[in-house]
Amino acid sequence: MSILIENGAVFTLDDNATAHQPGYLQVQGDTISAIGPGEAPDTLRAQSGTVIDARKMAVLPGLVNSHTHLFQTFIRGLADDKPLLEWLRTCIWPVAGHMDSYESRLAGMVGFIENLRSGATAVIDHQYIHADPHNDDSFIGAAQDIGLRLLLARGWTDTNYSPMFLETQEQIIAETTRLYETYHGSADGRIRVEFGPLIPWGCTDETMLKTYELAKAWGVGTHIHVAETKGEVETNLEARGSRHVEWLSQAGILGPDVQLVHSVYLDDHELDLAAESGAVVVHCPVSNMYLASGAARINEMRQRGIPIALGTDGPGSNNNQDMMELLKTTALLAKVSTLDANVILPEDVLRMACRGGAYAFGMPDSIGSLEVGRKADIVLVDLNSPFAVPVHNPLSAVVYCLNSGAVDTVLVDGNILMRDKQILVVDEEAVLEEARAACRSLMARAGVPSGLI
Repeated sequence: MSILIENGAVFTLDDNATAHQPGYLQVQGDTISAIGPGEAPDTLRAQSGTVIDARKMAVLPGLVNSHTHLFQTFIRGLADDKPLLEWLRTCIWPVAGHMDSYESRLAGMVGFIENLRSGATAVIDHQYIHADPHNDDSFIGAAQDIGLRLLLARGWTDTNYSPMFLETQEQIIAETTRLYETYHGSADGRIRVEFGPLIPWGCTDETMLKTYELAKAWGVGTHIHVAETKGEVETNLEARGSRHVEWLSQAGILGPDVQLVHSVYLDDHELDLAAESGAVVVHCPVSNMYLASGAARINEMRQRGIPIALGTDGPGSNNNQDMMELLKTTALLAKVSTLDANVILPEDVLRMACRGGAYAFGMPDSIGSLEVGRKADIVLVDLNSPFAVPVHNPLSAVVYCLNSGAVDTVLVDGNILMRDKQILVVDEEAVLEEARAACRSLMARAGVPSGLI
């Protein structure tokens, strides 16, 4: 039996920005089978085993969190008010060096619940902690339990980084190959695996090229932090004589399968290189503000036609994974950094989060919009809220008025994971309680002071 969603304000985010106010949408299996304006035909209603009344709700494609570090769920709030490198040394590295697979699974569970509650149906996790060789498997297992889509960008570094993270080229390729062969395409296609080189100054040219060639052979992407801070760009200029995106281009590692995370300090030439290659920029405005890194040149990227996706970044530098909060922050940072109130509109932000996110996730033709034949990744946002009423423009209300508490119902692959603001797939309170206990043990082993409650 199918699922019918009716009476909602349906925003498809298709190429024509089609909207139905009100409208309906039918799901059969994992796929959108019908969509249209007004009342649903009686024939569709008769076919439907589940009918969801979306009256006073916005019906949207699932948001894609295109960059996070799920392990940081356990360290949110521990390293506030520090610049990037000090933040890494004082908190990220000590905890990451002690986290085991059990703790990783719980951090992943909490992180996925957080994403689900804020309307994210797909997550790209740049997962670079391997103190326990099964950490990657644990994050994948958590995604399978919750039912969200996961693209695991298996992180690596082979030079100039904290010794606890360094791996040989052979280790990097062998472990990523294992993950790809074991999990890629599993859970009805919801789990994907790609390479996640950490930062240009932590990756040798030889390993970058070998992993990129292997990724292309597999048909997957490469996910890398670039130009997050001025200092990192200067480091690459001193070591290689080139800026980050120039270096990637010169090495032949730039194309639609490359995700350029942060991209705060790209010069004009680098913007042109990114545009010509089709690479996607993953914009993380909350993290860039939190770490005082700067504001990416989003408007100029859009003018050049560069695809832009949105990421919360990890809870260690945000301090949450609230995609609804990210929507508003994206718009506000763009406005204040350009002194142009009209530089970006609610529709633009949502297209980044949905269509841009689908591009980054490697499924641009399957997710990111509500169209017949696409995957049924759907979010219902409650507009009947004192934070939004009266709603003159539903998209404005979603971006500027509401927060994650307004997310009412979430479907992924046609499965209802949350309905009426209740998580259906796990015992949320039990997960949170178990996570608290595990985190307390981890902080003690890592020697990190914590006022955990």
